[in-house]
Parts: sequence; C-alpha cells; structure tokens
Amino acid sequence: MTQTPMAQPMIRTRGLTRHFTRQKQTIEAVRGLDLEIAAGELVAFLGPNGAGKSTTLRMLTTLIAPTSGSAEVVGHDVVRERAAVRRSIGYVGQGNAAGHQQRGRDEIVSQARAYGMTRSAARVRAEELLAAFDLTEHADRPVSTLSGGQRRRLDVAIGLVASPPLLFLDEPSTGLDPQNRVNLQEQVRRLHQDLGTTIVLTTHYLEEADALAGRVVVIDHGEVIADDTAPRLKSTLGDLISLGFADPSYAVAAAARAERIDGAQVSVDGTDLTVRVAHGRDLASGLVTDLPAVGAPVSRIEVVGPTLDDVFLELTGRSLRETSTSTDTELEGAAA
Repeated sequence: MTQTPMAQPMIRTRGLTRHFTRQKQTIEAVRGLDLEIAAGELVAFLGPNGAGKSTTLRMLTTLIAPTSGSAEVVGHDVVRERAAVRRSIGYVGQGNAAGHQQRGRDEIVSQARAYGMTRSAARVRAEELLAAFDLTEHADRPVSTLSGGQRRRLDVAIGLVASPPLLFLDEPSTGLDPQNRVNLQEQVRRLHQDLGTTIVLTTHYLEEADALAGRVVVIDHGEVIADDTAPRLKSTLGDLISLGFADPSYAVAAAARAERIDGAQVSVDGTDLTVRVAHGRDLASGLVTDLPAVGAPVSRIEVVGPTLDDVFLELTGRSLRETSTSTDTELEGAAA
C-alpha cells in the first residue's frame, strides 16, 4: 500500500542556538531548539522576559542569524534563503511598525507597494485590511493619534499585507488595556479560524496563551521545558481544593483524612487546608461529606483548576510571573 507523504512543516528547527556576548560573558539566549510546527497551527511561545522567546522569533524571521543549528521556514533555510523566507511570512514585532506621523492607510499602501503590488492593487488591499481590522474610519488620522489598541491592530494589518501563510506575532498584547487585549485576541482567532493562517506568537500573559493557542511551548532559560496543548499540560497537576475551618485542629484532622486520597498533595496553614489531586472537582463533595465524621466540619470550600503558571511552577520551582529584568531585546543589542 502506498503511503501518502507527510506534509512539510511550516517551521522545522534542529539544534537552533543563539549566543550573545555581554560584558565579556557569553549568554545562551536559545539553546539547541528542536521544533516542528505544522500548517494551520496556532502556537504560543510562553515564558518570562528574557527566556528566549523573542530571540527565537527573530531567528525564524531572519532578523538575526543563528549561532549554530538550522531552521527552515515555509520550506526555506533562514540563513541561505533569507529573501524567500521574508516573502513567505508576516511579522509583527514588539514596537509599532507604522511611522507616527504617517496615516494608517498610507502605511499599508506603502507596505503593499514594497511587496511589488501595483498602486491600484495596493489601495484595494489596504481597504480590505482596514475593514477587516475595524480601522476604516481611522485610516486618515496620523498614527500617533490612534489608541494603543488601534495601533496594534494596524501593526497586524501591515503584517498581513502579502497574505502570508505564516504570521509571527511578538508580544502582540503588551501594553494594551484588558478590553483592547480581548479585541486583538478576537482578531488573531479570526485570522486562524477563517483564513487558516498559521500563527506563532510569543507572550508572557498566561490567559492569552490559554485562550488562543492550540499548542503551548513553554520556554525558560533558552530551552523548551514543555510542549503540548494547554489542557494536557494542566491536567498533569490536578485540581486545587481549598478548605477553610473554624479551628486549626479541624484543619489538622481534615488533613489526615485527605492524605488517604491516592496521589493527593496536602498542606495546612492555620485554619486553611489545600489539597492538590487529580480529578479534584469530582472528589471535593465526598471529602466535604466525610470530614464532619472525623470532627472537622468545613466552613469554606473552593475548587480551582490548575493554571499554566502552576505548570511552570511545577517544572521550574518558580512562578512564571517572576519575570527576569533582562529582556530578549536587550540581549540582542549585545555584540554577538
């Protein structure tokens, strides 16, 4: 029986590494990254500042060269075929792409012309993108007068001028208020679902990775420490049952009962008891029913599912929210 050949991945890296020299010390920003991303995926690179997320994107988009290893993007080598890579992708960096004194419409038209479109085709494409990102009524205003959310949507529109099959978004929601962050996430979700665009984004927002990505790649100190769907990553930890009692002795008695649950992690803090256990939501009601029988009536109960921050804490021993003071961008400013 003839087998159908596997589709070529959008991104394939092998041993991808980037070192920087800072104050005469070598810093390993990315260490031996092996990664494959298929067409149609929406993948989030999650990690604290300085973890190597942005450095990875900058190598994949040919903005900086790897120190060692290899990477192919849309079938093209990022070192030997830089121009072909750039023609095949869209990239939205952390800074605003548009000139502050330019009009949004003009910036999109200029980008389209840079891709070789005729003037009329560039104008048509600009109107399509302005409408898609709800920017038509703001298109003739100087970019500096737009809100943060409007400017970020304009950045994404500029990145999509050439209808790339692959779009990179580097910290797309940084600096946005919660409402604009949600609006931008909806735009990203629509690009992925309606147009089938393969999207790779970096973020340190746990909620953003959880809400958007079909796959989460957790990076720390330049290395991939986890790679899976968000639900599967979280399912390895179990739910957290938090119980409150009127007296510390009740919490101690309840802990003795909870420790009989297979695989439970139990801790007591004064009148509070926490139990981390798989399928905690299903076990919580039975635990509460049993506790009065051992002299530990429950005053309060809360059951919370694990977060991606819990996953990071389990993997590294520290919270993902404990971000580094040195960012990828600062490292990239150092001499290679």
